[in-house]
Amino acid sequence: MVWWEWLLDACGALLLLFVLYGAGLIVRRRLLSRHGGTFELSHRYRTERPERGWVLGLGRYSGETLEWFRVFSLSPRPKQAWRREELLYDGRREPLGAEQASLYPDHLVIRCQSPRGEVELAMSVSSLTGFQAWLEAKPPGTDWNRLQG
Repeated sequence: MVWWEWLLDACGALLLLFVLYGAGLIVRRRLLSRHGGTFELSHRYRTERPERGWVLGLGRYSGETLEWFRVFSLSPRPKQAWRREELLYDGRREPLGAEQASLYPDHLVIRCQSPRGEVELAMSVSSLTGFQAWLEAKPPGTDWNRLQG
């Protein structure tokens, strides 16, 4: 075989891997969405530099937990998860500077407090409404006085 045939074979193999990866992402997203409650949710994974560190993802409500999955990962497991009782909504803001290019269009940045520190998420206005309702919908038997004190 001459060198250009090897190059052609290598390009074909790379193209096949790319197509398989794309198909894997589609199948994974369908499987995640099968249980319902999924929405576009970005997470500020690295907080060292202002306006940087955002990773696009999907959010899914799973009972008392909000799970976050990276968009371009094939892993069926969430990269992060937050329990409902651990999150306290702390406000929202518009994306600033470089954040506008890093996030989905028309998404708002929200801040929450958790035992592990501040959590920044970005979601659409309609997803924010659902998120706030999910946070407020405590299970039966919840001691509201203990949570506010």
